[in-house]
Amino acid sequence: MSKRYTTIPVSEEVKEKLESIKGEKSWDEFLLLLVDEYNRRINGIKRLREIITDEELRKIEDSHRKMHEEFRV
Repeated sequence: MSKRYTTIPVSEEVKEKLESIKGEKSWDEFLLLLVDEYNRRINGIKRLREIITDEELRKIEDSHRKMHEEFRV
């Protein structure tokens, strides 16, 4: 059985941005990699939310903000 194909309408701007990072990969390969990366990040965020308390998250945010303020050029 052969694969069936479809089209996905996107603006020219979106297509140009995707093509600029797609390289020589096929659209199938590129989009599957994109979905896998998205899922990996979402799952990582969910996992962090399970193990980090709200207080720890606030401390991390404060530390991040202070670091940016101290290293501002």
